[in-house]
Amino acid sequence: MVGGVVMSATVVVGGFWGDEGKGKIISHIAHADKPKIIVRGGVGPNAGHTVEFEGKKYGVRMLPSGFVYREARLLIGAGVLVNPEVFLNEVRTLKAENRARLDFRCAIIEERHIDADRSSEHLSGKIGSTGTGCGPANADRVMRTAKLARDVVELQPFLTDVPLDVNTAIDEGEFVLIEGTQGFALSLYYGTYPYVTSKDTSASQMAADVGVGPTKIDEVVVVFKTFPTRVGAGPFPTEMSQEEAENLGIIEYGTVTGRRRRIGYWDGELARYSAMVNGATQVALTGIDKLDRECYGVREWSRLTKKAKEFIERVEDDTNVPVTLISTGPSLEQIIDLRDEKL
Repeated sequence: MVGGVVMSATVVVGGFWGDEGKGKIISHIAHADKPKIIVRGGVGPNAGHTVEFEGKKYGVRMLPSGFVYREARLLIGAGVLVNPEVFLNEVRTLKAENRARLDFRCAIIEERHIDADRSSEHLSGKIGSTGTGCGPANADRVMRTAKLARDVVELQPFLTDVPLDVNTAIDEGEFVLIEGTQGFALSLYYGTYPYVTSKDTSASQMAADVGVGPTKIDEVVVVFKTFPTRVGAGPFPTEMSQEEAENLGIIEYGTVTGRRRRIGYWDGELARYSAMVNGATQVALTGIDKLDRECYGVREWSRLTKKAKEFIERVEDDTNVPVTLISTGPSLEQIIDLRDEKL
């Protein structure tokens, strides 16, 4: 609190290898809590978020997945790599011209970065890169040779100073939602190196990406999937066979690459470590309907099955963090919100 004004900012990040259903959780929080700004951190267009809203399915790679809340400004922080073509296409498709903005310091992904990514045997072959040019573009950013958004003519109408916009809103008592991408186990520092993305993916990094200091963050929501998934190569300690996954009715594909996701059982050890490093204050759990089909579409805690409730209690024991949001299906309305009861 500053001068009697209550500041409020929440960070939402993935707890496993991405694809946890962050888009659904962010969209719910946006509609429930009505942020002035939804601002995206993370790597770049290598991360895709899928949101189902009003009977339509949207896959976004650049704009915040909270775009479905139409009253919020949609910002992209300086730490995010931008592919101008992808950004402009999403702005047009989602009719977001009046509310989508990006920081003038965002580094730009050029065609040469995409070519380098796809032609690299190490990145595309061994690591399983998405081929979107993010790794080579981040390398250029580190070498201080990358082009910035301020240098691209087509982006001029959309440029802004994201830290100034975001901190001004927080200081004026507005709610700001900071949206992370990918997942904790893909962090360049804390993930399953070298099978990781090209920067950190923790909550602290998301705040830094958008220019918000740690003292202004009130809540950190870490999203976990009942059955974690992973796209591409790398360790996956609790992985099950495709046959087992199919028997459970779990067949999924990556939003960006279209590659089939590898499926695993709940990993309590990784969840505990992820919650610790992210500084989680809340856990959002998705896919409870995959654990027990009787829970599909349920919207009250009392209607969850004993099996589901016991699993949720296990998650809380593993992470030492309350489970406040429980997704029971892909649609925005299929969710149980326990935040008022547990916080």
